[in-house]
Amino acid sequence: MYDEFAGVYDTLMDDYDYDAWSAHYQALIRSALGELPARCVECACGTGSLTVRLAGSGMKMVGVDLSASMLRRAEEKARRWGVEAAFVHQDMKKLTLPRRVGAVLATCDGVNYLTTEADVSAFFAAAYEALLPGGVLCFDCSSRHKLEDVMGDAFFGEERDGLAMLWQNTLNRETHVLTMDVTFFLREEDGRYRRFREQHHQRAHSEQEVLAWLRRAGFEDIHAYGEMRMVPPQEEDIRIHYTARKPKAPEFVL
Repeated sequence: MYDEFAGVYDTLMDDYDYDAWSAHYQALIRSALGELPARCVECACGTGSLTVRLAGSGMKMVGVDLSASMLRRAEEKARRWGVEAAFVHQDMKKLTLPRRVGAVLATCDGVNYLTTEADVSAFFAAAYEALLPGGVLCFDCSSRHKLEDVMGDAFFGEERDGLAMLWQNTLNRETHVLTMDVTFFLREEDGRYRRFREQHHQRAHSEQEVLAWLRRAGFEDIHAYGEMRMVPPQEEDIRIHYTARKPKAPEFVL
């Protein structure tokens, strides 16, 4: 998954406001910690568009992704931006770092791609272990309203210069898993079009499920926010942001 998709990902996301996305994630981190930490890891970082912007804020960034093709593009992007960021080929459910960090991020539906309670719980447990005491986990999920009411069983088509995309969704309402069959037609240098297909699966986690799983993982001071707003989510929000803190180490009095 994502090997060929990595080559067209930035083209498809060229209208995405990563500057605003970066500013909002910094606001989320500051809301929990009061300041930006020295070190931060972004899981499911993709081609690194957010990672490089966060690196520009002064945090030492590590980007983690399961796709080696995405990571190669992320490394190239960091060089073009002139920022220092390390990129690691790793499964976010098995996140392992040489040093603990002040913040763990999972952006742009990374947690939706974890389609079982066991997978989400494994990531929350790994993130908890990767954090310093008092550190924060920040992530977003496409809401159940978005994946089921807006995208479920829908068909989308898009055409751009040199690229066409056909996208058919199929929703399993019992498991809340959305299957996305996407066919791409990419124009090659000789003018012919190459066809390739991707299939992706996302689960529409409910807010109640996510909060319960975070508490079970040991997190505290848990908050849910509406999309790009520092207020509780509303029923029609298509994305929900979460922050959750690892408890601080107990203070011992000698």
